[in-house]
Amino acid sequence: MTRTETPPAAASSTRAARDPFFDNAKLVLIVLVVLGHNWYPLTDQSPVIKAAYEVVYTFHMPAFALVSGYLSTRYDGGPSQMRKLVLTVLVPYLIFETLYAWQASVLSHQPFNLHFSSPIYVTWFLVSLFVWRLSAPLWRAVPQPVVIAFAVSLVSAITVPSNVFSLARTLQMLPWFVIGMQLRPEHLERLRVIPVRIGAAVAFVVAAVLAATVGQGLDLRWFDREYTDIDLHVTMLRFVGQTALLDLATVVLVAAALALIPTKASWMTALGGATMYPFLLHGLVVRFAQHYGVHDTLASWGPPGLAVLTLGAIGLALVLGLRPVRVLTAWAVQPADTWLRRPRLSPS
Repeated sequence: MTRTETPPAAASSTRAARDPFFDNAKLVLIVLVVLGHNWYPLTDQSPVIKAAYEVVYTFHMPAFALVSGYLSTRYDGGPSQMRKLVLTVLVPYLIFETLYAWQASVLSHQPFNLHFSSPIYVTWFLVSLFVWRLSAPLWRAVPQPVVIAFAVSLVSAITVPSNVFSLARTLQMLPWFVIGMQLRPEHLERLRVIPVRIGAAVAFVVAAVLAATVGQGLDLRWFDREYTDIDLHVTMLRFVGQTALLDLATVVLVAAALALIPTKASWMTALGGATMYPFLLHGLVVRFAQHYGVHDTLASWGPPGLAVLTLGAIGLALVLGLRPVRVLTAWAVQPADTWLRRPRLSPS
């Protein structure tokens, strides 16, 4: 990607105002996250669901990482930014890791077992975001940051089997965060012309066809971006080649998604500004529903049941972003709103 240089002052003023496009994008992506987690239990039962899952998982979390990178351009690791990062990312991780561990204990009827080094369900993204944002100053300092990030991703995919603190996934997803840091408003504007948007729609149609045909024989773990060639039982040569193809498909679909997302402020924008709520909370609901057979019951209804599941997942994503839910759960999702507003004690 060619980076268009923007004077620091201009870059600062450009990003000073909140762009509704990114809130719209975050809402679309969080809906896809909730859909994916609800579809996953049925991927073995429905070829349509498996194909839809593969298309979504090709691009939705890389797109989230890209948006996070774009919004991290001004992060320089100063004390106030570090304090905010801890309170907005690390503290919610500790809270939700505890909640998900408690839920696992309740559902399995096993003793409560908490290991902060093993992210549960969606909490991996908080760990990854924490690491990515800490690394932001580095990517502004090195030449060809995207090339280096892809090299790190590929090497880690072959050599990092450990999922301690989600290290493997953090490194494999790193390039998308770095790409986001290189983006400028003019890059996004190029995606919004009519021919590109038509091409974006075509790209998703082609992806759906490939997922419904070639993709039916794929191991879904390819899309998790945390497994090595050994885990997937393939040769290193095939692993590198297939990973490269997946990365290429991801570049195309991320660009296509960004081209199709609305740019103007609307009802989507308000909900998109609070996507951390549905992101962190929905897993608690989905895991309870799956445990009590909701997904299997809906699957037994055939296509109508799958439609109900899909609509229910979309509704869940939207409801969890509403103000009443935010008021009740802000202590866990956004503890910074409380801590950052507390007056600091004067040194004695």
